Amino acid sequence: MRGKKNGQKKVAVITGGGSGIGLAMARIFAASGYSVVITSRDAKRLQKAAANIPADKKKVAGIPCDVRDPVSVAKLFREVGKHHSTIDVLINNAGVAHSLAPVDQLSIETWKEVIDTNLTGTFLITRAALPLMRAGGTIVNNLSVAALQPFAGMSAYNASKFGALGFTRALREDLRKRGIRVLALLPGATDTEIWSQFWPDAPKEKMISAETVAQAVLHAVSAPANTTIEEIRIGPAAGVL
Repeated sequence: MRGKKNGQKKVAVITGGGSGIGLAMARIFAASGYSVVITSRDAKRLQKAAANIPADKKKVAGIPCDVRDPVSVAKLFREVGKHHSTIDVLINNAGVAHSLAPVDQLSIETWKEVIDTNLTGTFLITRAALPLMRAGGTIVNNLSVAALQPFAGMSAYNASKFGALGFTRALREDLRKRGIRVLALLPGATDTEIWSQFWPDAPKEKMISAETVAQAVLHAVSAPANTTIEEIRIGPAAGVL
């Protein structure tokens, strides 16, 4: 695969880029000069988001993708490969939560939806992206504090995030010799739509903004290659949840 020419934009691929933290990251990476590809299952929302991200010569593309589906994921990266020789930053951000429910009241359909999206989706996207990544590239997996702290009624979400943290750490060891950094993004309570899935009345005024999280991610990704960064932890004061 050919290398980048002088002046060629770096490329960032962001799943779940149609709203929330993903959209905030797309905006800030585009503003920083990246060519950005955002994905979402919601094609209408995706195209609207891409069209409204300010960027030089509209270097923002929205490509529908279901991260749970290997065929959809393969199609995504075939399309990315038609326009970009390499991916510099991959951000696994797509994720879902679920209504609060103890284990004995959690349906298998809900369990599979959450695990397939948050854990298997991260694996599928990463596996498909790696042929386009080179030394100096960075993978960021958005895990949330639920990868570290259990919450009552959130067994599927916690399991998916704990599992994704284990995957992230194993992936880091796999890619260390290839010079590809792997970062775990562990934001605390952030003001996004995901709260409507399990806590509609959550105190969003006490939370950090998606833009604050995006700034932290850009800062970490922009750090020198020899900088030791493995986790990005950011959040509001304790006691919000």
